[in-house]
Amino acid sequence: MANAKPGGYNNVRIVVVGDQGTGKSSLIIALAVGIFSHSVPPVVPPTRLPADYYPDKVPLTIVDTSSRPEDRNKVAAECKIADVVVLTHQCDRQETLDRLSTFWLPELRRLEVKVPVIVVCCKSDLKKLPEFNIESQIAPIMHQFPEIETCIECSALQQTQVSEVFYYAQKAVLHPTLPLFDRGTQSLKPRCARALKRIFVLSDQDKDGALNCEELNDFQVKCFDAPLQPKELMDLTEVVQNKNPEGLSDCGLTLSGFLFLHELLIQKGLPETIWTVLRKFDYDNDLKLGDGLLPVTQFKRASDQSVELSNDALDFLKRIFLSFDSDNDGVLELSEAEDLFSTAPENPWKDNTYKDAAERNASDGLTFNGFLSQWALMTLLDPINSLANLIYIGYTGDPRSAFHITRRRRIDRKKKYSQRNVFQCFVFGPKGSGKSTLLNAFVGRAASDKYEPTVEPRFAANVVEHSVGTVNILVLREMPPDGVASLLSSKDSLAACDVALFMYDSSDENSWQQAYDMLVKVASHGEENGMEIPSLIVAAKDDLHHFPLSVQNTTKVSQDIGIEAPITISVKLGDVSNLLHMIIDAAQHPHLRIPETEAGRNRKLHHRFVSRSLIFASAVAVFGLAAYRVYTLRKQASG
Repeated sequence: MANAKPGGYNNVRIVVVGDQGTGKSSLIIALAVGIFSHSVPPVVPPTRLPADYYPDKVPLTIVDTSSRPEDRNKVAAECKIADVVVLTHQCDRQETLDRLSTFWLPELRRLEVKVPVIVVCCKSDLKKLPEFNIESQIAPIMHQFPEIETCIECSALQQTQVSEVFYYAQKAVLHPTLPLFDRGTQSLKPRCARALKRIFVLSDQDKDGALNCEELNDFQVKCFDAPLQPKELMDLTEVVQNKNPEGLSDCGLTLSGFLFLHELLIQKGLPETIWTVLRKFDYDNDLKLGDGLLPVTQFKRASDQSVELSNDALDFLKRIFLSFDSDNDGVLELSEAEDLFSTAPENPWKDNTYKDAAERNASDGLTFNGFLSQWALMTLLDPINSLANLIYIGYTGDPRSAFHITRRRRIDRKKKYSQRNVFQCFVFGPKGSGKSTLLNAFVGRAASDKYEPTVEPRFAANVVEHSVGTVNILVLREMPPDGVASLLSSKDSLAACDVALFMYDSSDENSWQQAYDMLVKVASHGEENGMEIPSLIVAAKDDLHHFPLSVQNTTKVSQDIGIEAPITISVKLGDVSNLLHMIIDAAQHPHLRIPETEAGRNRKLHHRFVSRSLIFASAVAVFGLAAYRVYTLRKQASG
């Protein structure tokens, strides 16, 4: 649902700070009562203005602060809960102006007060020179401290621009310039330009790269509830033609012209116009899509359920891939991927989670399989972000039709078959066991000769053709050895796992023992929490000599825990397709390949014994009750 008030604010809290004697309290009283008072208390109580005081219809709370050093903690506390800070200095006291950059603004940063700042030059009636220009004085400070939204002169004595001070303060909260515009470069900030580009693309109904008169009028009506008048259209065209010639084409206003006009609005001090446009297209204060377009509740699910893209969304992504693959080489190059996400706040795949997680070619371009796998991974890990980016790049279908929630894994085990299309495999193993090498091979990345231990979970995703006509996406999640204990500290930590893989270096007996210890811990955790996971053991580096008695030891362990003997692989000598097929098969039939520890067997025996005891006790009780009834009847008959 769209916010009821601009920016979602139902009240704006303004905190006024500054050096002693700069006119803070007088300014607030002049606003509240409309006259200058010669009798001013040290600190004015909080002042509230009704919603209808300013056009945005949002009430204000104005908080005065003390300038005494002993009250500094109270001032800091107020600043931390402010929506905007009004920072005062006195027109005829240079030292108060200097203190803005030497104390007040650095202090606000130290306190991590991340709200707009309005610099107010009070007592303008005391200006010594009529030609004194506050903006020229403040400009260097504004360049150093971009959190300053604007500066303004006022005089409480003469009642000049008193109301404007707090209007601009409210405006800085509801329609801030900082997220939109870079004063240093005098240009739109990247995220703002990207949002406006998406709005331009959506408004360009005939997709000719320009907004004609009809499209501009539709845009005007949508955003401002009024048609574009002929005179306004002529003025707009003339401005663009004179100052940005590439902003017009034979078809109408180009993207360059569209961005230029919005840039011009900010330079003229009208950021509220741009915010009106952004909010009409459901952008929030962070220039991201708001809750109105993102039905968060649709992703509510149990811990052992996951989210997958629907066929409708997959068809859309296939079309998008083809349309952005400008050279038709079946690969989305880096520049093409940037173009794809140029209408999103940023490229989501620059995050480390996705950076090396999918299949790429030699020039780091995404193959089609890599493209689909990357989307599947993002949907698995962060479905809300996945949906948002689908919408950013042009998905116009019902958001609820883009995804579906999978069946619970515990039901899959009971049904003995999984209907999922995307499977997640946790890859466990000690250091040097070959986990990273396996992930690299899975996405076609060359193995590194330099050993680099994995310290954070790492992902690799790719398409696996399991059988004729059957295609799945497999996600391998490499688990750092030092993170296993932390992972198992949570009851539901294995809920998202379809298959657990335990790797060891086949030439190193110690590596095998560590992998086996991990298997027992993981299997025990699953048994205790009702989340038994199909498991496979992998003997990596098969090109090296196996440690003595490796076959006997590993085979015995496999038999003891009831799963298959280790699968031998060598990434150096060949591919790993056989292993991948076995992982998919284990995921599709989750009731098989489940290890059973000695503790698990004892637990089952105990439960079985208790159940049998209860059954026996019930039978004895029934038999005893029947015998008692016979005895009672005989006694009554003999009597």
